[in-house]
Amino acid sequence: MAEKLHFELVSPERLLMSSDVDMVVVPGVEGDFGVLIDHAPAVSTLRAGILEVHNGDEPQRLLVRGGFAEVNPEGLTVLAEEATPLGEVDRAALEAQLKDANEDVADAKDDAQRAEAEKARDRLVELLGVLDLAA
Repeated sequence: MAEKLHFELVSPERLLMSSDVDMVVVPGVEGDFGVLIDHAPAVSTLRAGILEVHNGDEPQRLLVRGGFAEVNPEGLTVLAEEATPLGEVDRAALEAQLKDANEDVADAKDDAQRAEAEKARDRLVELLGVLDLAA
């Protein structure tokens, strides 16, 4: 049996995955990159995108946003600000949140409130854009 890559995916809430896998495709800011066993050490910032975990026939796909990936001799660790299995993402809920966020931007009473509302809106636009590309 071939050697496997040790992979850990961590979000602020929990450890989402810790297992030995064949390969992981990471959405880095400079482009997607694949990590196999014995990959050279590297660190990359994540962009919003689809992280693919290959271990058998069908890859497991997760929507990730923010954070970074580190490849070292022990394997690959991805620390993501947000990570959700693609099958659990509720597009309708994100679209409803975006509608509310647009209203919050329009109703902002000062620059600080507007900046906060725009940040929330931009996050949702980014996530919905990833879902459009993944479809």
